[in-house]
Amino acid sequence: MYYLTEYESPLGLLTLASDGESLVGLWIEGQKYFCPSVSEEMERKDELLVFEAARDWLDRYFAGERPSVSEISLRPVGGEFRQQVWEILCEIPYGSVITYGEIARKMAVKMGREKMSGQAVGGAVGHNPISIIIPCHRVVGSNGSLTGYAGGIDKKIKLLEHEGVDMTKLFVPKKGTAL
Repeated sequence: MYYLTEYESPLGLLTLASDGESLVGLWIEGQKYFCPSVSEEMERKDELLVFEAARDWLDRYFAGERPSVSEISLRPVGGEFRQQVWEILCEIPYGSVITYGEIARKMAVKMGREKMSGQAVGGAVGHNPISIIIPCHRVVGSNGSLTGYAGGIDKKIKLLEHEGVDMTKLFVPKKGTAL
């Protein structure tokens, strides 16, 4: 059984999902891939401890603090490759960005390969089921392109600006799959 609650954020309404003990999802209203990792029906249950911890984390984050990903029990649903990519996302420091290529190189090392597809990494990043807390918004194209955010480029920009990222070398692409 999965449970859900909602959180009103500066980005709009967020839906949080839990298996009763850990957070399994956090989606921005209207985002691409909304709730795909939760195949069962969800019951509203606002008072779960993990939801209280997530709301507290989000309150502090949006107030300008830098809460750690490790403060919340997370259990994103996905295969081993995606899990490894999401672990790398959790290591990206607040206020920093990393490229898909850098993640691909890290994944190649983890998997004992010479190279790793940036597209495969992009797919895993784009299907991150716990937005904001697992900071997929901190991933950009190698040329500074702000592409690949399932919550929308406008939300990605707001999150990066909120964290004080230097936006001068980043840009919104004229066309692409993330627009």
